[in-house]
Amino acid sequence: MTDFSKLISSRIGVAATQVAATIALLNENATIPFIARYRKERTGSLDEVQISSIAEEYHRFLELDDRKATILKTIEEQGKLSAELRQRIEQSWDSTELEDIYLPYKPHRKTRADIAREQGFEPLAKAIFEQREPLANLNSKFKIQNSKLTEALQGARDIIAEWISQDEKARQNIRREFSYSAVITTKVVKDKEHEPEAQKYKDYFAINEPLRRISSHRLLAIRRAESEGYIRVDISPDREKALDKLGYHFLHANNETAYQVELAMEDSYKRLLKPAIETEFAASSKEKADTEAIRVFADNLRQLLLESPLGQKRVMALDPGFRTGCKLVVLSAQGDLLRHTVVFLNTKQATETIQQLLHQYQIEAIAIGNGTASRETEQMVRVSLDTIDSTPYTLHHTPQTFVVSESGASVYSASKIAREEFPDEDVTVRGAVSIGRRLMDPLAELVKIDPKSIGVGQYQHDVNQTRLAESLKLTVESVVNRVGVDVNTASKHILTYISGLGPALAQNIVNYRSEHGAFPNRKALLQVPKMGSKTYEQAAGFLRVTNSDNPLDNSAVHPESYSIVERMAKDLKCTVSDLMSRADLRQKIDLQRYVTNEVGIPTLTDILNELEKPSRDPRTQIEEFHFAENVHTIDDVQVGMVLPGIITNISNFGAFCDIGIHKDGLIHISEMANRRISNPSEVVSLHQHVRVRVIDIDRVRGRIQLSLKQH
Repeated sequence: MTDFSKLISSRIGVAATQVAATIALLNENATIPFIARYRKERTGSLDEVQISSIAEEYHRFLELDDRKATILKTIEEQGKLSAELRQRIEQSWDSTELEDIYLPYKPHRKTRADIAREQGFEPLAKAIFEQREPLANLNSKFKIQNSKLTEALQGARDIIAEWISQDEKARQNIRREFSYSAVITTKVVKDKEHEPEAQKYKDYFAINEPLRRISSHRLLAIRRAESEGYIRVDISPDREKALDKLGYHFLHANNETAYQVELAMEDSYKRLLKPAIETEFAASSKEKADTEAIRVFADNLRQLLLESPLGQKRVMALDPGFRTGCKLVVLSAQGDLLRHTVVFLNTKQATETIQQLLHQYQIEAIAIGNGTASRETEQMVRVSLDTIDSTPYTLHHTPQTFVVSESGASVYSASKIAREEFPDEDVTVRGAVSIGRRLMDPLAELVKIDPKSIGVGQYQHDVNQTRLAESLKLTVESVVNRVGVDVNTASKHILTYISGLGPALAQNIVNYRSEHGAFPNRKALLQVPKMGSKTYEQAAGFLRVTNSDNPLDNSAVHPESYSIVERMAKDLKCTVSDLMSRADLRQKIDLQRYVTNEVGIPTLTDILNELEKPSRDPRTQIEEFHFAENVHTIDDVQVGMVLPGIITNISNFGAFCDIGIHKDGLIHISEMANRRISNPSEVVSLHQHVRVRVIDIDRVRGRIQLSLKQH
């Protein structure tokens, strides 16, 4: 097998030895989270992003290797594979160059050039292409009758046009011109511009700007408008410059035959070269835009999954609604459904029901969905809390109230997962449960929903769906393994994302747990059907057993390193529990004493950090939030107001902020800081609580411009 280490190293800036070690681990079926966390000595402490880049490049080179094999076989079957051509193909690792080499041999439909060859015009074409003899001489030489002259010249030009279009240098020159000067131009389709649906693309009806400067979100919007039939798109470089470059390469004389070559060259550019390279640049620019959009989506998803959990508390959750009422559920501290009902806004019965349930279940927190009627529901809850002292009901502690994002809750409520969890409840109850559980542990609940349905990206339906799905899957896996899960309480859905497991083993763990009770320790996981030693190695460090007799089972210390910790404890004449609870003992540990050929300082440092804070949750503590009480609709908003808000989505041109009026305002990137920034994530994070200033209101289109700048 070809060694791609040096090739990948030069592309991503990581040492070839690190690349080789990572590829070896990937070929051993090690997962990215496992490699990043537990194989630092082998990779030189590469992080997940670097390992993912290596994996992506490695798979790309494997695909290219397969493509080369196909190309070699095809040319060989044609009897045209010379030793020199074979060497060129085998030594090429650039996909564009490889396809250029292959182009003259690539099977294709019959072309105008093929027809001209069948008519015997190829010798004439070769003579004209050389531009040495006068055209009249060629007419005599090839015995072309005057009545056939026009047809013969046209046939020769068709053949020459194809030669030019297949010339590697010509294609490189035109690509270079596209790179420097290509302009993307749009034109609205006749009779479409006044259609109501077309108005959302009005800003893209007449675009004319350099392709290399257009932002990814604008390009994706243009491509969507094109696919929906509202605009036509063209990508073209400067035509005269492109033809000058071709002429420099192909025109060698100043005679009639050179003129015929020039005509063929112009035809080749218009009919063959320009459309082909335009297609390439349309695809490459779209791929670049996809990459940026997918990056934004993955970053937002990561932030959402790492959102602060409330933890195990008794929760009342409400899914707001006007006409059909608010769906109310009561959840136990473990997230089990205890009660559900419906209450209607601004009714005495609703207040009494809420107060009675708050008292009966001693609710510790209230979750309110952020959809329609959210503000009104929040007000109803506050009235219930403020007046409970005047009722027979009492509360030991006043519950905190949180507004929770509903994005994806409706998708979950109608899903197979929700039907399995609540077969006897309708979608409204399941949706309210999801809102409450999302407050308790966002990660555990959100893994049940297709990430594309969570609503934290831009143009997610326009980007490459395979790449998007893979990126989001890796993001979820990264977060789940970073946080870790309690194997005795985790659902099969979150267990699926644990390193090495997958759906089948996750279900086996849940089934084994149901049949045999809680796992007493990590080692007991080996009793689960299909849990082999290799899978156990991949998964164990990310699974926690809270009540194990070995305290390390509730930490991120991998079982393969338990003996190291036990040696540390033995050397200090204490127990492992003592090491984990006493800083003075940990300070006495000399890590150099425990370095071996397999275990180095990076792993030992991780172990020491974990002993200090075993099973620490990287997520921050949740904070209560309140919108401005006097702002409920866009009519309440005035320019100059400073309002509390929550960041709901981040794009590469700014961030969207909920200020409590059911229409998110936009904080453009230029209004995010008093300094120049390249990425909104430098300033804000998803669901961050902020204070924003209103700088513009378009009440007709329902748009609000906000600013974070300090004045």
